Amino acid sequence: MMEPLLMVVGFLAFFVVVFAIKGLKIIQQAETMIVERLGRFHRALDSGINILWPFFDQPRQVHWRYVTQDSSGERRVTITKLTDRIDLRETVYDFPRQNVITKDNVTMEIDALLYFQVTDAIRAVYEVANLPQAIEKLTQTTLRNVVGEMDFDECLASREIINTKLRSILDDATDKWGVRVTRVELQDITPPAEVQEAMEKQMRAERDRRAAILKAEGEKRAAILEAEGEKEAAINRAEGEKRATILEAEGEAEARYKIASAEAMAIMKLVEAFKDRPGDPANYLIAVRYIEALKEMAEGKENKIIYLPYEATNFLGSIGGIRDMFKG
Repeated sequence: MMEPLLMVVGFLAFFVVVFAIKGLKIIQQAETMIVERLGRFHRALDSGINILWPFFDQPRQVHWRYVTQDSSGERRVTITKLTDRIDLRETVYDFPRQNVITKDNVTMEIDALLYFQVTDAIRAVYEVANLPQAIEKLTQTTLRNVVGEMDFDECLASREIINTKLRSILDDATDKWGVRVTRVELQDITPPAEVQEAMEKQMRAERDRRAAILKAEGEKRAAILEAEGEKEAAINRAEGEKRATILEAEGEAEARYKIASAEAMAIMKLVEAFKDRPGDPANYLIAVRYIEALKEMAEGKENKIIYLPYEATNFLGSIGGIRDMFKG
């Protein structure tokens, strides 16, 4: 009696252990699991503890891709693995470099990043066989189509336009898979070596051209400033000379005026002095001018011969008039 009872207890214990292992599923937050009962879709598990019927309920295996780091620290995309968990968070796919051809027949390599999020796990499992591979191939073909409609220079200068076009097309195409593409980024665009060399030469030529233009503009500006400075200096010199000439003329005029005024006052005083004295004031002035002229002519060490003019008798008469004036 004890042996059958022990067998029953052992069987029940085994069933409980198997049920605990196979029947209890703990789902992490932002994850889900697709459960099939006898080969048909049964339900999608929520986060937390879920109870399944062992041998009847089986989780559906799906393809998923993981991003890891190698020994050098560089981010690599590993091979696709089978898993029974579907991550509902936003996921990034780092695709390998893709060769594309532009509209003007330039071949280049593009390294792209894709951000997507599973919004409907049921459709992501049953609408597409291999979701990561499908997204990768769709991204590659769409990238070729978008870049093939653009020139090389346009591709280099319009990364944001390419990102927007890719995101829009991929989001529409993956909507039936229960996936929402949130963002597409081009990490790097690598043109061929000969194109890079030509671009560097063009860049150097452009820098040289800009430097020559800046140098020419600087020399032109310096010449203009120098000419303007010389012009202003010439104007200032002319103004100064003009002002100096005017002042000199005004000074000479004032000096002559003062000399003439002084001579006039002297003549008036002389005339007043000759009112009560014999003689003519004119003869006195003439005699004084003759004496001053003879004094200037006689100055110097050279021997001089002085010829008195015919009118010298008037000069002698003027001297006589001066003598009569002082005699009185």
